[in-house]
Amino acid sequence: MITMKGAAVSAKLKEQVEKGLETLTWVPKLTIIRVGENPDDISYEKGATKKLTSFGLEVESKVFPGDISDEAFKKEFAAINADASVDGILMLRPLPKQINEQDIEKMIDPAKDLDGISPQSLINIKPVTAAVNIAKVFSGDTSGFAPCTAEAVVCMLKMNDIALSGKRVAVVGRSMVVGRPLSMLLLHENATVTICHSRTASLPEVCREADILTACVGKAAMINHTYVKKDAVVIDVGINIDENGKLCGDVDFADLEGTASAATPVPGGVGGVTTAVLAQHLVRAARMKQEKNSNK
Repeated sequence: MITMKGAAVSAKLKEQVEKGLETLTWVPKLTIIRVGENPDDISYEKGATKKLTSFGLEVESKVFPGDISDEAFKKEFAAINADASVDGILMLRPLPKQINEQDIEKMIDPAKDLDGISPQSLINIKPVTAAVNIAKVFSGDTSGFAPCTAEAVVCMLKMNDIALSGKRVAVVGRSMVVGRPLSMLLLHENATVTICHSRTASLPEVCREADILTACVGKAAMINHTYVKKDAVVIDVGINIDENGKLCGDVDFADLEGTASAATPVPGGVGGVTTAVLAQHLVRAARMKQEKNSNK
């Protein structure tokens, strides 16, 4: 079984980012918004900051107390959203329950929404921004920003020369963060996609029909060899902590030996590619802003 590591894919994306920077007149800036002290959020924030800085990009973090009120957070978010020096925004989710997350999704400037959270439709918004990011993903419009993790999966497959057109792909997980947008991206690559979830009958049997299996269900080591067709490719998107306190994915990686032809590890797989895609999105956002400013 081939271990598909994210480092090689991330390096290729870094080259693309560096070429993109040559076309810009300033260094793009990402603002990461974190509310509270969730360890997972802090870990992701540190990793993203390190990765983007190593790519030659600017990163700042805006951290707010976990008990900040809905009104106060919206005021702070609006200020970041309107800041002309900010080229992209990454909001770490989920937000605390006292904050209406859907309102924030509607507020975010689609041109700065690097992780594709802006919803399908907005009320009282100018037509130029009405077709926002998640709607673009579902419609096949590549001018928007897809959620970074979903796009990272596609990058991982394509940059490892794994054909998607005509292949059967099972996506285990139906969240709007990964499962559903990933399914749309795979459809745009002409794959035949089955979306699976906790209520899918005979789940192992359904998964065994797939040439490519992607796991984004959020349950540690749930996927083992009984879910995998002989010589299938397995992509693990899961981030979990096992009973020994170690980071692990949704896939029992070792158990796939002799069944899968290739699989991604956790850590060392899709996660690093996700932050590289974020860097790529930031450069693209800055380039679009530069083009817009030059046409004024």
